[in-house]
Amino acid sequence: MKNFWTCGMSVILALNVLTACDSPTIQNGQPKNSEKPTGPENPTAAHNTHFSDQLKLQHHREDTERFVMSKMYGPYGAYTNFEDSSESDTAATGHEILSESAGLLMRYDVLTNQKDAFQAEWERAKQIFDLPSGFSYRFSPKQDKKYTINAAVDDLRIIRALYDAGDQFHSKDYVELADAYGKRFYNFNVKDDKLYDFYDETYKVTNDFVTLCYIDLTTLKRLAIPAKQQTALIENMQKIIQNGYLSDAFPFYETRYHYGTDTYRSEGINTVESVLTILTLSEAGLEHPESIAYLKEHVKNGTLYGQYDKNGIPQNQIQSTAIYAITAMIGSVLGDVDLYKDSIQQMEKYRVTDKTSPLYGGYGDPATKQAFSFDNLMALLAYAH
Repeated sequence: MKNFWTCGMSVILALNVLTACDSPTIQNGQPKNSEKPTGPENPTAAHNTHFSDQLKLQHHREDTERFVMSKMYGPYGAYTNFEDSSESDTAATGHEILSESAGLLMRYDVLTNQKDAFQAEWERAKQIFDLPSGFSYRFSPKQDKKYTINAAVDDLRIIRALYDAGDQFHSKDYVELADAYGKRFYNFNVKDDKLYDFYDETYKVTNDFVTLCYIDLTTLKRLAIPAKQQTALIENMQKIIQNGYLSDAFPFYETRYHYGTDTYRSEGINTVESVLTILTLSEAGLEHPESIAYLKEHVKNGTLYGQYDKNGIPQNQIQSTAIYAITAMIGSVLGDVDLYKDSIQQMEKYRVTDKTSPLYGGYGDPATKQAFSFDNLMALLAYAH
């Protein structure tokens, strides 16, 4: 059994690039009959904080959304990368489509109160990714290949988006869909009250560990499963996350937990993974104050790097859009306007502002024309908070 990816295949892709930052047809770069309006109908209804409104970031958000939908979106969904490829690599590349991206867009549509766009994204995601056991993590149009493996973090994101859509759009249908897919998820990705990273449809097996940033406590608490099983699942997964805390001196988290050996393993501490874990804990009211203080200091100073060792020594000087987008969301969840504002300021250093560039409004490297879905969609979510 192969070792699986980190929190979404495109996380690693994003960290490896220094950035300055039946199927619908396409017309003018937009999916026909599923165009996204550039502004929310009722922006305050979707989120309680909305620091982005206070900081007057709507035009920035609209420009980034326009870039994604006109330059990084095709008949099957959002491209993994602006630049095309043969789509034959081990990791997703080029105009391959990830269920990660579909879930991020669905969550964005809910936060910005775009009901029609949400419905279109959901219908497309179901058509492209649905498997008997979950949502395929990846689809290659050129290879006409739907990969028969899901990713727990991506399935949970889609399920969460359906629940949130039910709340936001007052739709029992979305809640019923979330319940149904949540039960399926539990049947295939949970064993003995423990969450596993993926289920392989072909070989009918899971892996033997859980990646900490896959543990979406908020969504696990909403799964339509018996209370006894849910309580046991939440207790187990919360304990695994909290015991993965490294130290007050370096308040990040281990990468994964192996059930068979009862041990944590981390080849390196990837910042994207740790800040996603901190976001999950913040949403559950379980964040470590030391983690937040550390983020506030390093975000303000612009010194949050892509990877560290377990002692907190940076292993590279890479920074990314996604890292600061996620810390902005942490600030929003905690009601910390300074963390949110400082994160957005750091994030926007990687924004393409040259109107002659094909990447204008998005996040990428104008010189190489590399722009990844994970960076751009995380930026959209940060703007939507």
